[in-house]
Amino acid sequence: MDTIHINGIKAFGYLGVLKEENTLGQWFIVDLKISIDLSAAGKSDALADTHSYVEIVQETTRLIQTQKYQLIERLADAVATHALKSDSRIQQITVKVTKPTPPIPNFAGTVAVEITRQQ
Repeated sequence: MDTIHINGIKAFGYLGVLKEENTLGQWFIVDLKISIDLSAAGKSDALADTHSYVEIVQETTRLIQTQKYQLIERLADAVATHALKSDSRIQQITVKVTKPTPPIPNFAGTVAVEITRQQ
């Protein structure tokens, strides 16, 4: 199976369990790995034969900016669900959602969730 990688979708949103996360907001970074047959696109050089990167980036950004989920697991699932519904050629998608600055005392690392969904 062929793969489209879309990395570093960054948007500001108000997702989280803590009151501060819902009030102050924070940045999120999303990486996608889309399994799809790209043989037709490789031969035709036509956009219609591949998945639109623009659409999935815009939809992922919209979900981060407008939804009020508590868990990044929920955001990851929403991104995956939308992608699978929007293009039946996508056989599998892996979504990684990262909180670059989670509000955890004495912690300077990142927190991420990665899920994989199939048609």
